[in-house]
Amino acid sequence: MARVRSLRRGGDAREEPPEHSMDPRATEEPPYQPTVIDNAIYRDGERADNPGSLADAFERLKDMPGSMAWIGLYRPKEWELVKLGEEFKLHELALEDAIVGSQRPKADRYGDTLFVVLRAARYLDEAEEVAFGELHVFVGPDFVITVRHAEAPDLQGVRKRMESEPDLLRQGPQAVLYAIVDAVVDGYAPVVAGLQKDIEEIEAQVFSGDPSVSRRVYELSGEVIEFQRATAPLVGMIHGFIAGAPKYGLNDELQSYLRDVADHAITVSERVSSFRQMLQNILVVNSTLVTQAQNAEMARMTEASIQQGEEVKKISAWAAILFAPTLVGTIYGMNFDFMPETHWALGYPFAVLLMAAVCLVLYMVFKRRDWL
Repeated sequence: MARVRSLRRGGDAREEPPEHSMDPRATEEPPYQPTVIDNAIYRDGERADNPGSLADAFERLKDMPGSMAWIGLYRPKEWELVKLGEEFKLHELALEDAIVGSQRPKADRYGDTLFVVLRAARYLDEAEEVAFGELHVFVGPDFVITVRHAEAPDLQGVRKRMESEPDLLRQGPQAVLYAIVDAVVDGYAPVVAGLQKDIEEIEAQVFSGDPSVSRRVYELSGEVIEFQRATAPLVGMIHGFIAGAPKYGLNDELQSYLRDVADHAITVSERVSSFRQMLQNILVVNSTLVTQAQNAEMARMTEASIQQGEEVKKISAWAAILFAPTLVGTIYGMNFDFMPETHWALGYPFAVLLMAAVCLVLYMVFKRRDWL
């Protein structure tokens, strides 16, 4: 509010784009494009004039009763939005939301003007990521103003579609709003397909034991949550448009179109919710598989340790058995003159029998203890 009011009092215009990108991975500013993408006056379902400026559009609109202005802006400067707000009497709160950006999907009505925030999405095949964009739409009795902050949705395609259907365009700003919402919802289909493909790839990674899958699941979960935030409010928003049809002059045909868009939005919302549940299940399965692999590795290491211990016991037992005759032989191999057994006629057999007896006793002891 303070920023809007300061400019209305004649403050300096900011040269930087006022919006905040809705794509968390966006690190570079897009190439510069003209702020006003298209500026047209329509009458009776046909393009009647192409004003050269926003001020001209406002003047032509006053000079042509029963006409409708459709102004498309791409990343406008703050002072341009303020000037537009002054010309078309846009509410300060709605104008502030359009300047600051980073709004959740919503529909707010300020008198005769409806302010709608939409979150468009598109799937980037090369990066296997979802890029999000923010779109603001001002819908008045005789004008539609779109403020686009990202590449999606393709509003030029929406304009071409409406111009090719004069009967629909003849129904005025509410019909244009329907076409814009329809384009945003239709743009979700490739995103749903891309996320489905990513989840299938992740499932294959999980069961193949890929250790990097946890990071990919975490990143994809963030995109799914962001996608859910973009799609979940749409169903209630569209139903609100339908509920207000008698008051704001939506005919039966347009209501049918809106109900069709609501059905598509419900389908997308349900798919996104299922994706989130599937990713949670994948995390559980991956955690279980990792735990099982760790348990199997620990069991293998324990088995190897036990086997190694058995081998050490056998080696130690045989070392003790072989050490006994070595000890006896060493004692009687010292060749001292005063060793009675060395001059005894039965000394050699005695020493041999003694070594054999010690080895036999040790063997029996180790055998009983399962060391051999």
